[in-house]
Amino acid sequence: MIRLDPATVLLQWATGGLLFLWVTTRRREVGIGYGWLLRAVYLVLALGAFVARDLGEPSPARDLSAVGVAVAAGVALAVSVARRRAGVRGERAREERRSVRVAAMTGIDREPTVRDTTTAEFPPALDLLAPVAGVVGLVAAGLASAGGAEGGAAALVAVARTLVGAAFLGAVSDAMLLGHWYLVQPGLNRGPLNELTQWLAKLWPFEIVVLLLPPGMLSVFSGRIDDGYGGLLGWFWAACAITTIVLTFVTRAALKERAYSAVMAATGLLYLAILTAFGTDLVARALLAG
Repeated sequence: MIRLDPATVLLQWATGGLLFLWVTTRRREVGIGYGWLLRAVYLVLALGAFVARDLGEPSPARDLSAVGVAVAAGVALAVSVARRRAGVRGERAREERRSVRVAAMTGIDREPTVRDTTTAEFPPALDLLAPVAGVVGLVAAGLASAGGAEGGAAALVAVARTLVGAAFLGAVSDAMLLGHWYLVQPGLNRGPLNELTQWLAKLWPFEIVVLLLPPGMLSVFSGRIDDGYGGLLGWFWAACAITTIVLTFVTRAALKERAYSAVMAATGLLYLAILTAFGTDLVARALLAG
């Protein structure tokens, strides 16, 4: 029902990742370099989706969408670099508060970071252009995998699995990358990372439901769909699904601890979660592709 081809998977990953980049950049707290990192990474993935277009189900609309995602991400990256001297509002405020505290405790005044007040900050809304372009291509890919719009319920399920999977993979990927960014910006509060883990927890039930919709993973457990390994892959999928949500809640619990090391522990847990999340999505869709 769903063709697990590299082009669609890469476009899902890029679209979901860029969507949750906007979720983070709209807060105006994370340093500008974080946006550069993620836009560059997902731009490459979107280009990879276009390059891999002949390796799976043909979908011209998906392929054009992949180019659109890459172009939109590139434009956002270029604008962000051009306006880098304006900085980020939330980061500036945090640095100013820290300088005041240091001066009060030590009597040492730090030189403020020079900012270009004549240049406007990067507009976070610009990060929405790429995921919007990606959604168009993912809908087309879902319809193509189900035999076109005439597929009725099959088409709806295919599109739902493609879109929900994109958000699911994007949320867990961005959460893991943001956890590492705290090494670069150690004074950053935990709000942005908490928000991404909350989104991951909210998306998990939808991910499981769309993969259970018939013909879905229940058919693998019942034996109607043969996984070729006597049902082993079905149980592997179940283990990945359960482990992902457990790791998500353990990560949220870790972030409640006050020590800075808790953020690094949460990042390590998200390393594991990204593996199990990809197992949850990709193993199921590979089993259901036949």
